[in-house]
Amino acid sequence: MVEFKETRDRNDIYGIPVLGFLFKNQTFLMALKLSVLALFIYGIYMGFSAPGRENIFTTYLFWGLFWSLFIVVTLSTFGRIFCGICPHGFLGKYITKFGLKKEMPNFLKNRFIGIFILFFGWWGIYYAAPEFWKLPLATAWLFTSLTLIAFVTYYLYKDMSYCKYICPIGTLTKAYAKVSFTELGTYKEDCNSCKTLDCAVACTYHLRPFAFDNKNSMDDCTLCMDCSSACDSVAFRFTKPSKTLFEKFKFSKAEVWAMLLITAAISITMNFHHALGRSAIADTFIWSRTAAFAQHYIDFGTLDAVGIFAFIYATVLSIAIVVMGMFAASKVLKAPFEKTFYTLGYAFAPIFLIGGLAHLIHSFFTHHYADIANGFIYGFGLNAAAVENLASRRDAWLNIFNVIPYIAVIWGYLILAKRIKPFKASKIKKTIAFVFASSLITLFLSINVYKVYVFKTYGMAKTGHHGGHGTHNGPKSVKAETSPMKCTAGKCGASMKNQ
Repeated sequence: MVEFKETRDRNDIYGIPVLGFLFKNQTFLMALKLSVLALFIYGIYMGFSAPGRENIFTTYLFWGLFWSLFIVVTLSTFGRIFCGICPHGFLGKYITKFGLKKEMPNFLKNRFIGIFILFFGWWGIYYAAPEFWKLPLATAWLFTSLTLIAFVTYYLYKDMSYCKYICPIGTLTKAYAKVSFTELGTYKEDCNSCKTLDCAVACTYHLRPFAFDNKNSMDDCTLCMDCSSACDSVAFRFTKPSKTLFEKFKFSKAEVWAMLLITAAISITMNFHHALGRSAIADTFIWSRTAAFAQHYIDFGTLDAVGIFAFIYATVLSIAIVVMGMFAASKVLKAPFEKTFYTLGYAFAPIFLIGGLAHLIHSFFTHHYADIANGFIYGFGLNAAAVENLASRRDAWLNIFNVIPYIAVIWGYLILAKRIKPFKASKIKKTIAFVFASSLITLFLSINVYKVYVFKTYGMAKTGHHGGHGTHNGPKSVKAETSPMKCTAGKCGASMKNQ
């Protein structure tokens, strides 16, 4: 154990005055965790006490501030910071400490559980009924249910098993944290003579921080920073972006599938439904035509038929081209399919996380900032004027962020090129295999290029679109747009107007 580390590397965040305080000071971290916990509980309480749409606090706290703004931004920069302050994990440490500490059954030790909960339970429902999760009452019930499941799991089983296997974003954040430009590790000169292993003893997840550097993997580390308070030899370093992905490490099947499914559910489906769905030729796309055909035989009621089929087509297309591409690449490289698939599949990481930043930044300026601010005004009854949007969708300067998806594509290609190098094959074969293995990245690139062509050639839809966030059943939907927020005496509400 090292009580005080006098000299730290220049890239060690703990050695940088302000950042070191933010990421290591246990008093500050405890205050931050308690604040997030208080917001979490209050958001759920408000969801039950004010279940109607006037309660914009619960909606924008969970679906504006927490997801996607905070999680996506921090994952692409510092890593799994949200997991470190997550109310479930924060309280779970104490519940586990006094719990039964049983070994979780093998059938539950499956990281795909959390992935499927997220993929079907959130995104499947989101595209089928876009307004459902925006209802404060539905949001409150969702997080109440997850909290109860989490607490029971923490009490029964050891090693924070809920976070590893059941949590809907557990495997997701572990996978995408590899894109960030930070890593947790230790100073080897101190660890070589250490006999107490305090960093490992302090870890509720039973991880070994002293071995992170050697394995090029932080395992299930959530950046709770408990190990850094136990031993001052723990370091939190700045590194090259995606450094882990450019080097060898033990792959995880669940992580690669998480990247594939989330890319399909978010990056591809949203381009199909929300982007191309706003074009003047929205009705001509196969998901719109299939929805129109199906409605002749099936009563979808209030469900969004176009959204359902856009989700299905995006998922099937993404999985199909990846499996076929990786199969072809494995044959060219004369390597096992599994090794090819899971070694090269990590190149998909930037597509959603970095590529999605363009949409996230656009949304922040055009409505998320105002939504979140007005949500807090409503939630805490503040006597304040309504906050206006920082920009309009028509503002030309927002177009500068449209380059981000192309940066994600280049990033993905670079990772793939690096990860294909260790395969024993000629340069020509590696080049051919590269083309096949990059099918999902190329699909994402093609859709973005095609999207530009469609809007330039055909323009926006004049009346209605499939890509709105409201509920609609078919091609003749009417766009609902929220008018400016009105706040009086601390109460905010949004009136709806049809265009």
